[in-house]
Amino acid sequence: MTSTPQLSVVVPVYNEQDNVAPLVGEILAALRGRCDFEIVYVDDLSKDATLERLKQLQATTPELRVVRHLVNSGQSTAIRNGVKAARGAWIATLDGDGQNDPADIPKLIAERDKTDAGVKLFAGWRVNRQDSGSKRWASKWANAIRSRMLRDSTPDTGCGIKLFEREAFLDLPYFDHMHRYLPALMQRAGWKTVSVPVNHRHRASGVSKYNNLNRALVGIRDLRGVAWLITRSRRTGIEEL
Repeated sequence: MTSTPQLSVVVPVYNEQDNVAPLVGEILAALRGRCDFEIVYVDDLSKDATLERLKQLQATTPELRVVRHLVNSGQSTAIRNGVKAARGAWIATLDGDGQNDPADIPKLIAERDKTDAGVKLFAGWRVNRQDSGSKRWASKWANAIRSRMLRDSTPDTGCGIKLFEREAFLDLPYFDHMHRYLPALMQRAGWKTVSVPVNHRHRASGVSKYNNLNRALVGIRDLRGVAWLITRSRRTGIEEL
C-alpha cells in the first residue's frame, strides 16, 4: 500500500495460529469498499505458527502489515507498538482470539461520524458476553470496583474492540496493562469517551492467556496507579503571544 489509510486496524497476537486467517478474512469483509484501511498485526513472539500464517496471508492481502516483537512484552506493549507503526489517523483494535466481531468496526466509525470532535475514544461494550460464568462474574466485580475508584462512566473497559484517535492515544502515559484503562486515561487527558454495544463471541480456537487470579492481582496495583495519575493531572489551554 502506498496511500495513507484512513483507518489502521491493530491486532495484537500471541499463539493464535488458527485464529489469524479467519479474523483477517472477517476484517477484509467488514472494511473493503467502505474506507481506505490497513491491518497491523503485532506478533508478541509467538511460539506456534502464528508468524508463518501471517507471512502467508501477506502474499494475498495487500492491506496486511506484520510487526514482530523481539522480546515477549504483553498486550499493552503490542497495542502501543502497533499504534506507533500504524499510518492511519484513527485506530481500531481487536483481540486476536476472534471473540471481537470485525463487523462492529463500521458501527464504531458511524458513531464517531455523528459525535462531536471532543470524543476521542469509542469503546466496545460486550452486552452479551460469551465467556465462562466465572470470568463474567470476575469481570463484573472488577468493573464495579474500577468504576467506583476511577469514575470513568464506562461499563466495560476490558473489551478489545475500540476506536480511537492515534495522536490522542500516543499522548497518554504508557505502562503495562494500560489498555484496560483507556477510558479513564483519555478522560484524564481532557477528552470524552463513548461506550458502544458490540457483539461478543466464543473463542473458536486456542486458549486464553489470562486467568481470573492474575487479572485480579495485577488489576489492584494498576487501579491504584491510575487513580494516582488522575489526582496528579493538570490541564490548561495555551495561547501564543
